Amino acid sequence: MNNIKLQQDLCNVIRQAIDQKDIMGANLLITKDDKEIAYCQEGKANAEQKRPIQRDTIFRLYSMTKPITATAAMILMERGELELYQPVSDFLPAFAKQKVYQNGKLVSPQRPMMIHDLLDMSSGLSYPDDATEAGRAVGKIYEEMCQKLGQPNAITTIEFANRLAESPLLFTPGSSWQYGTSADVLAAVIEVASGKKFSQFLQEELFTPLDMKDTAFYVPEKKQHRLAATYETVLDSAGNPKMIRYTGTNLAISNEMKQPPAYEAGGAGLASTLDDYLKFAHMLQHQGTANGQQILHKRTIEYLISSKQSPTQMKAFHQWIGADGYTYGNLMRRCIAPEEHRNLCTYGEYGWDGWLGMYFVNLPKENITLLIGMQKKDAGIFTLTRKLRNVCFSYLL
Repeated sequence: MNNIKLQQDLCNVIRQAIDQKDIMGANLLITKDDKEIAYCQEGKANAEQKRPIQRDTIFRLYSMTKPITATAAMILMERGELELYQPVSDFLPAFAKQKVYQNGKLVSPQRPMMIHDLLDMSSGLSYPDDATEAGRAVGKIYEEMCQKLGQPNAITTIEFANRLAESPLLFTPGSSWQYGTSADVLAAVIEVASGKKFSQFLQEELFTPLDMKDTAFYVPEKKQHRLAATYETVLDSAGNPKMIRYTGTNLAISNEMKQPPAYEAGGAGLASTLDDYLKFAHMLQHQGTANGQQILHKRTIEYLISSKQSPTQMKAFHQWIGADGYTYGNLMRRCIAPEEHRNLCTYGEYGWDGWLGMYFVNLPKENITLLIGMQKKDAGIFTLTRKLRNVCFSYLL
């Protein structure tokens, strides 16, 4: 295995994406057997300020927050403070009265929403969309939250969950799969179960033990110069791509992230660095141990990374491009049929990504971790992500 050639090829792919105005900049980190074997940093973290992407650049994680939230729930499960068949209404009573849309009518769901539904996105909760009554109702809540951002009456984590409980579900919990606000409700459950703010619980139970010093729901003033700006690709008048700054608010999360938010989004709210997130990813690889401490026990880690959908849920999940060969559970994807996927992958790999292009995957059998950092509007997993995966996997598998 030629690690120098691997790193060169990965950096070339990133530089090509920058030249094509696909991203402003990115960094990438790969470890095998806990040893760093490749690192790339290319392009700008802030083009206007001429700041390059660096090793300590801070990124908005968006949905890469979700695996951390799932891990927090596992900590409470180990302590007997919640169990996964427990109704969400045990912690948030408003969910006892939630309704679901069926045949154009609001009716009671066939069974209550349970904690495992939040972990598996089988709750019936959705993100905003204009195509369904449920999506439109959630969109109105987010609009109000954005209007109140930074205000004394800003909506809190638990208040947001209670507002969702007043909105209709897309389907009876457990009957299908829909990517949505499940992890945000789970954060509220964790607050109630632990008696602590979600940020405090994460700090005490994960970030401090793992020495994750740059991971939080906001970026303090002394670190603001390290926060990457967000960009999007548009076409100029001649039809050529160019990158422009994006400063909007998505999912009620401030783009500037300057102040501790009232709403600590379990599905999207954290910022971090590659090195910080690597500590979390390695803890999962090490069967729950880090820095001589047992964050989670081995059997719990095995459960966390081995959840599997029902056939009906998997059918809905596989509507996503690139989901073939994977299942979803505990707020992460997991490869269960590499032969069905159209790019390189390996059985048992698990991880997740974020709206702005953040990405992580663990390969437990090979003891490999891959992390990618960027800030591109609406990126998620896209062509660049898949190219970098293919280069990495072709060398290492």
